[in-house]
Amino acid sequence: MTDYAETDRLLLRQFTAHDADLLIELDSDPAVMRYLTGGEPDLTPDAVRDEVIPSLLNAYERWDSRFGLFAAHEKETGDFIGWFLLRPLRTGPLDEVEVGYRLRQDAWGKGYATEGSRALVDKGFAELGVTMVWGETMASNVSSQKVMSKLGMSVVAQIPTPEDMQGVEGAERGGYRFEITKEQWDRR
Repeated sequence: MTDYAETDRLLLRQFTAHDADLLIELDSDPAVMRYLTGGEPDLTPDAVRDEVIPSLLNAYERWDSRFGLFAAHEKETGDFIGWFLLRPLRTGPLDEVEVGYRLRQDAWGKGYATEGSRALVDKGFAELGVTMVWGETMASNVSSQKVMSKLGMSVVAQIPTPEDMQGVEGAERGGYRFEITKEQWDRR
């Protein structure tokens, strides 16, 4: 396991080939998946083991461990609380990256989403040559909008709901793209 980032309360590390059950459990919670799939797991356990985990591991290699999806653990207990991501689009420039997260219900409301995301945004701008960080969320997902605002990100566009999410509660309202540039980050 390679540590990626650390905060006062969290340790973010690379996923390993042995972490499939963590992702399967996280994605099987209907509340966690509410704004993503309408509450249904989006992949079978076999797909997580055979496709998702290998894809995550390949991404670390592709981006020299600079970007990817990172398992988050509470430092105090060692408990897995979810994941955070910092990554460019597959065909996009390496200096424009997405920030995101998915957390277990028992980790909600504790400031972890902001804390972990802030660590990744800071790392991106301070160490990885990132010039812009972006994130997208549904208009009905006010909690994620608050996290992005706390990171200093601003809404730059209203976006349509992706086709595969049309059945999700609030899909008719679309979503928002948030961004922060390195210059904005430097000024805060």
